[in-house]
Amino acid sequence: MTYRDAGVDIDAGVNFVQQIAPLAQSTSRRGMSSGIGGFGALFDLRAAGYIDPLLVATTDGVGTKLVVAREVGQYHTVGIDLVAMCVNDLIVQGAEPLLFLDYIATGHLEVDLALSLVSGMVEGCKMAGCALAGGETAEMPGIYTRGDHDLAGFALGAVERNQLLDGSSIEVGDIVIGLNSSGVHSNGYSLIRHIVETKELNYGALSPFDTERTIGECLLEPTRIYVQTCLEVLRKNPIKGLAHITGGGMIENIPRILPKKFSAKLDASTLTPGPIFSWIKNIGGISANEMLRTFNCGIGMIVICPPENADRSINDLRNCGEIATVIGEIVPEEADGRVHIDIEEVVWTD
Repeated sequence: MTYRDAGVDIDAGVNFVQQIAPLAQSTSRRGMSSGIGGFGALFDLRAAGYIDPLLVATTDGVGTKLVVAREVGQYHTVGIDLVAMCVNDLIVQGAEPLLFLDYIATGHLEVDLALSLVSGMVEGCKMAGCALAGGETAEMPGIYTRGDHDLAGFALGAVERNQLLDGSSIEVGDIVIGLNSSGVHSNGYSLIRHIVETKELNYGALSPFDTERTIGECLLEPTRIYVQTCLEVLRKNPIKGLAHITGGGMIENIPRILPKKFSAKLDASTLTPGPIFSWIKNIGGISANEMLRTFNCGIGMIVICPPENADRSINDLRNCGEIATVIGEIVPEEADGRVHIDIEEVVWTD
């Protein structure tokens, strides 16, 4: 018997590594001390210019958005998503992403499909300015059936000790700025898939809210990577806090950076979820509260700054290509929650 008889093709794995090596090399950056193929990735913090750094590590996946990718037959964008979900979590603590590692698990290694995933990761790493330093591709028949795949990403970043962003300086009167998302990003897809199945929709059907793309293509729009924007703005402005809006929406994620005695009061009239969110809400018969607790609803990153610096921060964010809007302010904590939104005032398009 051979390993191939048991369902694992070592030759395909070797071939895959040989093909992704030059892709990974294209993401190399200052500080990288090793290439793909070793047992571990090395990074030289001193060579990268750090003096007294703290390391920040994150891990995440793309959830059941991967199922949508399988249904549509498009995997490149979820590779970008995988990087985005990790590096966006690094930047909220002021950390610059340095390197990224991936884990691909499958029942049967399909080299072309895996290459599409990795090419997306490479694109995401270039957007974030970090190196794809290595990873693991696990072929596991018996755990995954043929055609099944799972993804996990791991990112390592660094921030100088005196520049760590932890939200501790946030106070009453500070301004809350919202940065537009590129779409649904990578959360809430179990609910979306439930709607598609229940309503017997077709991912390949032309989208009713985007006449140039299918429903599946719209749902696979990759997560926006805010790293370079936030790094640029942090260098120029006294930013007090950042929040990556993922599962749980603004209601659950903003409190993660607020000191316990404060809340965020958001102006619902400034929140204009894009057509894709209105479509999800309307076709699924989902309440506004459930939408705001499940999806980013058009805001992918929150920036908190002092009021005297708000105009400059917004200008700098817009100069970096972001759609930035003042959406609220910090107030004393109230009994009914850490985030206050008059849900009835949110404008959902028809």
